[in-house]
Amino acid sequence: MVESGNPARLIECGVVRTPATHSLPARLQVIHEGVTELLQRHRPDAVAVEGVFYGKNVRSAIILSHARGVVLLAAMQAGVPAHEYSPAQVKKSVVGKGAALKSQVGYAVTQLLRLKSAPKPADAADAVAIALTHLMLHSRRLPLPTRKPK
Repeated sequence: MVESGNPARLIECGVVRTPATHSLPARLQVIHEGVTELLQRHRPDAVAVEGVFYGKNVRSAIILSHARGVVLLAAMQAGVPAHEYSPAQVKKSVVGKGAALKSQVGYAVTQLLRLKSAPKPADAADAVAIALTHLMLHSRRLPLPTRKPK
């Protein structure tokens, strides 16, 4: 959350890991419980997720869609509005071009939030980029941390 006049800052980021040996429904439950806990702990004003995209692996796209659905459901149950952004829209917002590489997204997140290094794993950096995209599109400007004078 960014309060008026305060710079955007990263409070927490990471990934919800699910055991690969569990069934899809069990893995979706782990995701739902993890997201629900985060929503309760941080009480955000909004949730931002990456829109569905079709890659080379149809199975991965379908499983990702299930996971997105669980995140959207958790947001709805918590009464938090959810917003979706395409991968190209996220890349254009934080990097300046819609065809940016994952490494460029991580670097841009690091620069925008004045972090020492990009969030790890790369999926966490992508999630932060999605949140920054939401802030950029839904506030008059993204308040960035100011540089300390030398």
